[in-house]
Amino acid sequence: MRLIAIFASLIPILLAGSALAAKLDTQSINAATFSAADLAGKPRGPRASLVKAQILLDRAGYSPGEIDGRHGDNFAKALAAFQADHGLPSTGELDQASWDSLAGTGQEPVVTDYEVTRQDLRGPFTKRIPVKFEAMAHLRRLGYRNVQEELAEKFHISPELLSAMNPRERFKKPGDTIAVAAVVQPDLARVKANRRAPQPGDATRLEVDKDKLTLKAFDATGKLLHFFPASVGSEDKPAPSGTLEIERVNLRPDYTYNPKYAFKGVKAKHPFTIAPGPNNPVGLAWIDLSAEGYGIHGTPDPGRISKRYSHGCIRLTNWDALTLATLVRRGVQVTFVGDGPQPATTDPTVDKAN
Repeated sequence: MRLIAIFASLIPILLAGSALAAKLDTQSINAATFSAADLAGKPRGPRASLVKAQILLDRAGYSPGEIDGRHGDNFAKALAAFQADHGLPSTGELDQASWDSLAGTGQEPVVTDYEVTRQDLRGPFTKRIPVKFEAMAHLRRLGYRNVQEELAEKFHISPELLSAMNPRERFKKPGDTIAVAAVVQPDLARVKANRRAPQPGDATRLEVDKDKLTLKAFDATGKLLHFFPASVGSEDKPAPSGTLEIERVNLRPDYTYNPKYAFKGVKAKHPFTIAPGPNNPVGLAWIDLSAEGYGIHGTPDPGRISKRYSHGCIRLTNWDALTLATLVRRGVQVTFVGDGPQPATTDPTVDKAN
């Protein structure tokens, strides 16, 4: 009898979990409202209300990194930046006032339908991507592993959330309609490799915070244009200090490894080049800085942004790196603030790497 009673007590919890999973669809996310009880204790599982809040932040220019419907550090940082810019206490905690302010940033649905195309399914994909850089150099391309990864990145969401929003979808048929985040796609026509003339909406200054692991883009008036979470240097490969300048912007870059970078686990004695692609070590964009070996770039691991350190450069999600590439030009200043992780060695031969 006691076991029956225990099982009976678990039924509401199991039903609640099933209801939660059912709520991650177009209608429930678009209709989500603020609920303090729903967010109590920073729940680990995805919530429709958090999916909605993250998409609203992303569209307003405050990137939460990978949209996953969870209350993580990147969401808190983006929300705190939004709150500070909108006259709210910068707590990083979602409350009714912050929700109302976010909801006022746009009236369009946050989740919309997308028809899977033949091009989406065609790839080309790179199903098996080795871990070691030397092995990557033998591949002709570093494409997406599958269409789920491709579509998730296109709409700034985690592959797990994409699957949760489309539980019956196998992503194998052109013409299938799926639910996706209604995010803004970067206007890549704005990107010119050596553009000097400013355009409306351009950033004139970037600020990289090595302690908070963030990057901010400002216009000529000092207004914040975009906020991004970032991975910034490490103890062994610290990010630079002071002020640098952007020298050029490259889309779909290849990646050349120099042995003097001395990455842990890379034993090559001669330089080698890794082909372009979203799973290239520097992702889909490279923004070259005026110190040799340093740049701002994308990543093949968007879920790890600001959760792991980089090899000295400033690492963003691929979509954030592409967005930033549309905002900057040659000569834009990049200021580094904060101390960041302190180097484990003072050996002057330790090189700056990507």
